[in-house]
Amino acid sequence: MTKKPIVATLPGTRTDVLRLLVKHRITGVPVVRKDGTLAGFVARAHIFAKPEEEQLAMVMARDHPAIEDAATITECATVLAEMNVSYLPVVRKGNLVGIITPVDLLKHIAKMGVETPVEQLTRQPCVAVHAGTPINVASEVMRHGEVTAAPVLGDDGHLVGIVTDRDVFALSRVNGTVAQRELGIAGDEDAWAWEGLRNVMRLYWEEKKIDLPRNPVRDIMSKPVTVFRKTSASDAARIMVKNDFGQLPVVDNQDRLLAMLYELDLMWVVARRS
Repeated sequence: MTKKPIVATLPGTRTDVLRLLVKHRITGVPVVRKDGTLAGFVARAHIFAKPEEEQLAMVMARDHPAIEDAATITECATVLAEMNVSYLPVVRKGNLVGIITPVDLLKHIAKMGVETPVEQLTRQPCVAVHAGTPINVASEVMRHGEVTAAPVLGDDGHLVGIVTDRDVFALSRVNGTVAQRELGIAGDEDAWAWEGLRNVMRLYWEEKKIDLPRNPVRDIMSKPVTVFRKTSASDAARIMVKNDFGQLPVVDNQDRLLAMLYELDLMWVVARRS
């Protein structure tokens, strides 16, 4: 686990959380009371769901799962997989002492030598777009599909690329200084880099209804790093860790898209070893 994680403290505000997400380039934080006990969790999704709410107590999730520090790696992986969460606060007698993420476990899975093929692990929907799909439409497809990346298909239906919400954001032409000011998080801290601000920009898009380009997705897509259906879980984990990816397209030997493998899918190879 990561010890002494970044936290938000009650009572607090949405602006306090935005400052933390931007400054530390993260997407969610545990919420603690003044005595250090865990009160809940707040992530981008919670803020997006209540964009007009300023009080942290009204935005955070009070029922977010947590786990005791004496828990095993298998128990951690099981909670992450079954609860479909990307952050797992670690507590000792109610006090927050750390946090576990899928990335922490991916490094472990990469070393386990698990031969389970990825085709047995893919569980979540695969939301794809065509190379000619307008960028603004692709953004909406990803939003409705609740994914941060979409494989891109060519005219023959084969995989030709991948587009992420970061690629889309880069084209929004939003001035970072203006966005910081209008979200109430302006300041002169050097650590408030554009990369960090990008973590919360969808909120700004939603509030300001920023128009995105109508250019086709092929103009911004990247060449995908892929795995085959028989690729082992440990090999897939190594690829994710090496490239800092949260997902990988699964293809056949003709580059036909079969599925998307997400980091949470790989948690099952540890969870099943109970």
